Amino acid sequence: MSLPRKNNIKMSLIDQYQTMIENGDIEEDLAQCELLKRLEDLRQEISIYHHQQKTSWFSSLFGKSNKRSEIKGYYIWGEVGRGKSMLMDLFFDNIDIVHKRRVHFHEFMQEVHEKIHAHRQAYKAGRTKIEDPIKPVAQDLIKQASILCFDEFVVRDIADAMILSRLFHQLFDHGLIVLATSNVAPDALYKDGLNRALFLPFIQLLLEQTHVYHLDSRTDFRLEKLTEQERYLTPLNKSTEGKIEKLWQSIISQEKTTKRQIRSINNKGRKIDVANNHNGIVKLSFDELCNRALGASDYLALSKKFHTFIIYNIPIMKIENRNEAKRFITLIDTLYDQQKKIIISAAAQPENLYQAKSGDEAFEFARTKSRIHEMNSKDYNN
Repeated sequence: MSLPRKNNIKMSLIDQYQTMIENGDIEEDLAQCELLKRLEDLRQEISIYHHQQKTSWFSSLFGKSNKRSEIKGYYIWGEVGRGKSMLMDLFFDNIDIVHKRRVHFHEFMQEVHEKIHAHRQAYKAGRTKIEDPIKPVAQDLIKQASILCFDEFVVRDIADAMILSRLFHQLFDHGLIVLATSNVAPDALYKDGLNRALFLPFIQLLLEQTHVYHLDSRTDFRLEKLTEQERYLTPLNKSTEGKIEKLWQSIISQEKTTKRQIRSINNKGRKIDVANNHNGIVKLSFDELCNRALGASDYLALSKKFHTFIIYNIPIMKIENRNEAKRFITLIDTLYDQQKKIIISAAAQPENLYQAKSGDEAFEFARTKSRIHEMNSKDYNN
């Protein structure tokens, strides 16, 4: 359907983005600008389509002429820290539609399973004659929102994988438009999952109903303002503590952080509680990382989940701290091998962190010092 253009009532997404740049909130990113142009076109199409209806879009969804929208949404994927969620929020806040919803995909699927369970209980109790819960659940969901913006679209659970195709066929048949962000391309969803062949129709459905956009922009824009010196903060005092906290608050941007448990790669059941994490960035103290019985498999598990590590309150270590020093050496080796980024607050420069003159750790720490310097260099962080 070819839709006429409509004059903006609100400031365009690009204009708002430029205002954020002028205010110093973000730095201009050409890949983000290109995506915003497309999202602005989508916003205009949705607005025009909505206002052209003789009745409201919402009320027409359950009429006799229920059909899929001719407007495609977007599936935006790319590495963490590329600004996907920020751009989606800008789009969501400026859609002139009442029945819209922005939700974390995992939270949405939890809700779906709860609704399915409630419907099955109702069927068993005789409160409904409809045995299959998918259609009534989809109808209930579409009443809430005709536009769904999903953050962190990921499928790991077989229970989710097995119902997605049927559920979203129903949702799209009732006119749903989806905007989703993800760290992986659609073809990589539920990769190597159990009975994945049964999941493939959903991927095809997603490709039919959305434009796929790879946001292949530069490194994490939230970290780009850091100079080389600011990636390694010393000594440990209130000023350094304040800089680390200010950095962390700028990263989370007043959003809620979610506590996670990371299971060790060695599958021995050991779990690491991670409270301060957001969009692939994690903040952990030296005590949390090195003053407890963790090893290479634990650090590798962490490195698989996060791309940037803020490691704070690293003390000066002496011979009596050789166990902690050994763990710190292993930690840096692992993060270096996995090409992760680090931001550190420490009591001294790398050369002076381990002050023992004998033992294997003293010899190995020379490599650690070198790697810390390299990991703080401009070339490493580009």
